[in-house]
Amino acid sequence: MGHVPDRERDRAVELVQQAYADGRLGPAELERRLELALTATASGELEPVVAGLADDEDEDDEVVRIASTGGLIKRVGDWHVPRRLRIDSEYGRVKLDLSQAHIPYPRIDIELRLAYGGATITLPAGASANADGVRIGWGRVTSKAAGRRCPGRLHVQITGDLPYGSITIRTARR
Repeated sequence: MGHVPDRERDRAVELVQQAYADGRLGPAELERRLELALTATASGELEPVVAGLADDEDEDDEVVRIASTGGLIKRVGDWHVPRRLRIDSEYGRVKLDLSQAHIPYPRIDIELRLAYGGATITLPAGASANADGVRIGWGRVTSKAAGRRCPGRLHVQITGDLPYGSITIRTARR
């Protein structure tokens, strides 16, 4: 009996749900593909699930990288948020305000690699975030946002390494 890694299964389900949300799949096709994804026992069985869906998503799934040695990495206002964002900073601070940003995805992944810096992430009202995948040394993770995903709302998955840094996650006021 084979095994499908959760990451691959989650990605397949996400592509199918996004295609349905974009109007590229009908309800019956959504149901058929989700059932295939959830019952797959080998990675190869996921291929028909995502057939024809990943083509226009490929460029969107590239990791967008922002790097800095020191100073402030700041994104606020109306900016386009990629599905996968990685930020590397040696000593700087990171401020990501997603509250007025253009986010065309139900879920985004932010990877932080901050040696000494700290990060503040402001989510849109109603969004959720999970920072359980962050490794902290001497710093801390403070989250004032919902941790559980809410259907139809943005979910931000935060991972990374902060040997001496801290992260604050908060939700914008409505």
